[in-house]
Amino acid sequence: MPMPIKLSIPHQLGRVEAHRRIESGFADLIRQMPGSAGAVSQRWEGDRLSFSVAVMGQAVSGVLEVLESEVTMEIELPGLLGTLAGRLRGPLQKAGQLLLTRK
Repeated sequence: MPMPIKLSIPHQLGRVEAHRRIESGFADLIRQMPGSAGAVSQRWEGDRLSFSVAVMGQAVSGVLEVLESEVTMEIELPGLLGTLAGRLRGPLQKAGQLLLTRK
């Protein structure tokens, strides 16, 4: 049974700027996942990004939604990768916050 990671990252950028930063920095977020050297696919539908990435030989999928004052992310970790959920939450949250911090 897949183990979800759910994140909510507040920001003060507005929807348009947050979307732009996520779009340009999404690869940096994915690099926070161990063994994520595999293929990445992503599809934007408005402000909603559906993605999948090969991690340690398994397909990890998720959805990221850009809202006016926060970005939400839900990632499904299959099988043994689910045991890493607790250790991945912090680094993913931090990378998202850095990406969405006003500069």
